[in-house]
Amino acid sequence: MKKSLRITLGVVATTALAAGLATVIHGPASSAEPAARPNACQAPTGPIGQPGTSGPAVPTTVTTIGQAYNCILDNYYRGPILDDRSLLVPAFAALTQELQRRGLDTAQATMPALTGKRDADWTRFRRAYDKIVAKLPDDIVRQAVAGATLQGMVSALDDNHAKWTRGQQRNLLGLKFSGLRPDGPDPAITSPVFVTSIAPGSAAAGSGIKPGDEVISVNGVPLILNGTVTYGVVAWLTAPTPGQSLEFTLRRPATGKTFTATVTPVDYPQQAPKVGVQLLSGDIAKLTIPGFYTGVADEALAAIAELRKTTTLRGLILDLRGNGGGVGAELARLLGAFVHDKTVSYWCDVRDHCTANKADVTVPLLNLPLAVLTDRTCASACDSFAGTVKDLHLGTLIGTRTAGLVSGPTLPYLLDDGSQLALPSQREVGANHEIIDTIGVAPDHLAPMTSADLSAGRDPAVAKALSLLK
Repeated sequence: MKKSLRITLGVVATTALAAGLATVIHGPASSAEPAARPNACQAPTGPIGQPGTSGPAVPTTVTTIGQAYNCILDNYYRGPILDDRSLLVPAFAALTQELQRRGLDTAQATMPALTGKRDADWTRFRRAYDKIVAKLPDDIVRQAVAGATLQGMVSALDDNHAKWTRGQQRNLLGLKFSGLRPDGPDPAITSPVFVTSIAPGSAAAGSGIKPGDEVISVNGVPLILNGTVTYGVVAWLTAPTPGQSLEFTLRRPATGKTFTATVTPVDYPQQAPKVGVQLLSGDIAKLTIPGFYTGVADEALAAIAELRKTTTLRGLILDLRGNGGGVGAELARLLGAFVHDKTVSYWCDVRDHCTANKADVTVPLLNLPLAVLTDRTCASACDSFAGTVKDLHLGTLIGTRTAGLVSGPTLPYLLDDGSQLALPSQREVGANHEIIDTIGVAPDHLAPMTSADLSAGRDPAVAKALSLLK
């Protein structure tokens, strides 16, 4: 599976893959400039899957939007059959909605007639865009309108791995919550939403908040009201403004008490992920794998080998809850510890020509009974791993359905404003040719982690896994 060494799988990974990318910066486009095809987006030139940041941010212009337009048509797996109007119409709609939000709507903001001819349609779109932007009051508004337009175009793909990111994406709160994923609220989100983890060294670490605490409100606003998610609160939790304090009202199930805590979002030294290792009763090893980052498979295999020096292991639990995906080569390598000579998934182009993916046969088989713990934040490469375990009967899945955010190889492309566009070049289906994207992988045994369990220090999924492996 050598091809996978150059690609990534993961919602988390695709926002941080620009190490070694070349940066090309262009100035703002003049409205008198001919609407020629913009320079191509910059493909990766360095290692893929390593931590990194996008280039220096400069204004997003109509040239940037044109770059993204052609980048999608040239590199996205559905690009060959896309009607360009399916990109330009949503982009223009997002533009006009941003104008309306700012009280700046204008009679000139009228969609030009499009024909389905890509270059000609872009010329008409750009001319209309330039006329609108020329009348905007300042650079802040121009940037907001440009960002909304580009995001509208990318969102029109309705693909959870197609992303546009500008600037470094970091968790400034240090908190993670049930029902909230990198792509937004889980479509199956339920109340109560509760804290699932607190990052060491973050502002939240000293706030008195503990795992299992239920979020009643933020700044006095409920997160879920009458079964409906309050997206403004979601934005506070997932993309907070640095330095702007948030007041949480929380309930602790273990005590039944309600209390308040204030957390101010600030940057903090974020620890590199690592495999967690425990030896449980009955000589069962439990490995927590937080992501498919570079080197994680060898790290996990080394931990198992170390335990085997002093213990006759009788089973293995892989805890993939909260695993947001990562590097495709790591997925193939870890699967190689459980299966050889079988197809683990397929990558398919837009015309359903599919290539079989195999596990890494250079990895010795562990030959241990396996239980895999999953939840709704097990995404992308984690979705894929869980699907392979279930399809090939490599072990037992315990927990809840996975996220259903899976794609084929996804590459980042640098645009001229320093932002990144991540686009899948193929789609993925499971070993049995089933679609996992948007659906997820159902567990063999349902064992959700509740706020009461987490607050009391219980883990139903681990308890179930131990009972099955023993």
